[in-house]
Parts: sequence; structure tokens; C-alpha cells
Amino acid sequence: YWDGQGTSSSMKQAKPYPMIKLSCSGTVKDIKVLNSPAQVFSMGNDATLIVSNIDINNSAANAPNSLSGGKPAAHNTDGFDAINKDSNIAFLNNKCTGGHGISIGSIASGSNVSNIRITGNTITNNVQALRIKTDANAKSGSVSGVTYSGNHPTGCTSYGVIIDQSYPDTLGTAGAGMHQDITFSGTNNIAINPSAKGEIEVNCAKGSCSVGTWDWSGLKVSGGPSGSIVDADIPQFKSISRNS
Repeated sequence: YWDGQGTSSSMKQAKPYPMIKLSCSGTVKDIKVLNSPAQVFSMGNDATLIVSNIDINNSAANAPNSLSGGKPAAHNTDGFDAINKDSNIAFLNNKCTGGHGISIGSIASGSNVSNIRITGNTITNNVQALRIKTDANAKSGSVSGVTYSGNHPTGCTSYGVIIDQSYPDTLGTAGAGMHQDITFSGTNNIAINPSAKGEIEVNCAKGSCSVGTWDWSGLKVSGGPSGSIVDADIPQFKSISRNS
């Protein structure tokens, strides 16, 4: 069952993908998941849905198995939230360990994400803390009205904050999705590892990140190289900005 191939496995016995799909309103709470074979939840609802007190524990995958050559049996096993469409979503007071961090995207053509609140989360030993990613081939699609507040990431191995319009590449040729009104309010203190690639990386196409207000006064990132900002107007970070 665990063949080392994750969701790309060709085994006839497919892994649940995702394990639990929520298409409902109301409240879902008090669920514990141990050693999931792939993604756990997919949520897409037409009315108010509250999900709380969920414990997903995949920490056993940090140990090697007979197929992993001494490396962890799996990777990105915990603490990854991906918001890739819809609006009015709050991701509050979570503890995310050992994954990709908290991500919006990837945003495909025609997909729109708006009015997102990411608040009070503890993010430990993730690849990056906070990410917004748009498909490089997206001809439309948008991300707007995103507010980060009171998040506390530590031990990021690659980036603190990365906003990238070149997915699935990283910091490649940016596509045409629109990003606007991205705000860091209150206190967001992010600590990355000294060996990480960049504290802040913003990779936008010309004109795609110049609409609305980008207020990053509530963001502080430390511990590694500064990174760069391409074609986005973020006044608080002029010192590392550059244009393509």
C-alpha cells in the first residue's frame, strides 16, 4: 500500500484521495486521523461550514522504511492547507508541522480566491511559512483580500513568504493572474533557517500585483537571505525590491 510513490502511484489499489470530502454546511469537529495515505480533507461547501478540533498525525512517516533509502518514508506529511478557489474562508489557530506551510493556490485560469483570513497559526519546520501560488499558464484568475495576522512560523527550510505566479516552477516566468490587497496586520514574526533560500520572494508579471493595497507593516522575517520582489508595489519592503 505504501509504495513510496505518494499520490502518483500506479498500484491498482488506489490510495484514498482525499480520505474525507466535505460538501455540507454546519459543524464538523472532534476528528482524529492517524497515518493518512495521502490528503485527508477536501472541503467545498455552499453554506457556512465550521471545522474544528481536528488532529491529523502523520509523524510516523518521518521514520525511514524499506523503500526510502534511509530517508523519511514520506514528506510534507502534516500541516498543509491549500485554498484554491472560493471566498470567505478563515484558517484560525492551527498548528502545522513538517509540511509545505499554509498555501493559497495553485490558482488556475478562471479560479478566484477572495476574503481570506489566516490568523493565529503556529507553523513549525515547514518548507515555507506562507505561500500564494498561481499557475504559470493561467490567463485569468485572481487572489484578493487576503489578511495574515498573528501567525508564528519557525524553522522554515526554504522561504518565509513566497508569492509566485510561475507554478509549478518556483520563481520562473510569471503568468497573468491578478493579486491585490494582500495584508499583514498585527504581528507576523517568521523565522527561517540560515540555509534557506529567501526570507521574502515575490514573483509577479508586470501589472499583475500593482492593483489595490499591499500593506505588509505587520510582517517581520529573519534568519536568512533577504530574497527579492519582482513587479509588486510593497512600500514596506522597498529595500529588497527590484523590477524585471
